[in-house]
Amino acid sequence: MNVFWSLEASNSYEEIILGLIERWPIDIVESFEGIVNKIISRLSRNKRLCPPSKKKNIRKCVIHKNVSLIYKINKTEIELVTFIDNRSDHRY
Repeated sequence: MNVFWSLEASNSYEEIILGLIERWPIDIVESFEGIVNKIISRLSRNKRLCPPSKKKNIRKCVIHKNVSLIYKINKTEIELVTFIDNRSDHRY
């Protein structure tokens, strides 16, 4: 199944990466990117990889204790909705 990045997902991912670059060595940033890429690859093969979120038709993958990926399953693709900071007050 194809994976599609929404604009919000792209923007939130970029914010997280920039924040990591400011605070952590590059190997930590690369490790995080590798984890995200691996999860997206696994999602393309198993759309129900991560558990449902509290919001209907949305699923939540915990990437790190501080960051989760929010996605939804459409008829022909998986849409990455956003990346969230788990420490924040969010709607997912």
